[in-house]
Amino acid sequence: MTLQQLEYIVAVDNHRHFVRAAEACGVTQSTLSSMIRKLETELDIVIFDRDSHPVRPTAPGEQLIRQARVVLFNASQLHEMVRAERAADVGEVRLGVIPTIAPYVLPQLFRVVHETLPGVRLRASESRTELLLRKLKLAEIDVALMTTPVDDDELLEIPLYYERFVAYVSPGEPLADRREIESAEMPSEHLWVLQEGHCLRNQVMNLCGRESAYSVVYEAGSIDTLVKVVDLNGGYTVIPELHVALLREEQRRCIRPLVNPEPVREVSFVVRRDFVRERLLNLLAGALRSIIPERMVDSRLKRFAIRL
Repeated sequence: MTLQQLEYIVAVDNHRHFVRAAEACGVTQSTLSSMIRKLETELDIVIFDRDSHPVRPTAPGEQLIRQARVVLFNASQLHEMVRAERAADVGEVRLGVIPTIAPYVLPQLFRVVHETLPGVRLRASESRTELLLRKLKLAEIDVALMTTPVDDDELLEIPLYYERFVAYVSPGEPLADRREIESAEMPSEHLWVLQEGHCLRNQVMNLCGRESAYSVVYEAGSIDTLVKVVDLNGGYTVIPELHVALLREEQRRCIRPLVNPEPVREVSFVVRRDFVRERLLNLLAGALRSIIPERMVDSRLKRFAIRL
């Protein structure tokens, strides 16, 4: 068994097509197929059902591929350790971001990385928290940018910044008459929240001091949708403060601070505990610091480099 063979079976699983997998690996289809056949013979299993269209892994094949991804991830970590001694600012990083952070971070992060880190190839994707955690454990991504804590002993959390929540209130709501809103007094009536599966939804429901009240709580798919729904239908919602910069001037007049307590979410990098690419992690953290207002940045990140 070789790392190359593991790369081939992962490629076939990704593309579900032998020809496209071979092209992605830079080899001929016959070479890729031959190497996979040798691996199947060595392990005495059938990895792929070649009669299905698209190609699908068998049950034992799925288990092998899942472990192959972890092995390849660890192998890339070893290569990174060696590469770090020769070239400080190069490498690829696969970043996963939750949807309630992505709109404020990714557009500027792409620009900063492109302009200041030409040797870094950033591959970013957007998924909900549960899926990002699964991808981290399967080594399908290197770093996740999400709200914490996640309380998982297999993962390491590195706090980056702290973001307040604010209320976005329709002018027709009684809450609109207040200059600020007591968090403990927020009603669930006329409250628009995100769908199940969004961590922000859970934070908002906890903020309201009650569990999901489906008879009076409306659900939307994104923060931008929540704002538009409030604009057209009344009511109010709770949004991260970085979203305020995306609002039009007239919409910003609908913002009300939340106080007593002032709700804040912690946003962190989350990585596997065997992650070793410390240099790239610090480069990425530095790029994020140039985007996030200084007052929001974690005090430790201002003073120290990340140490794994």
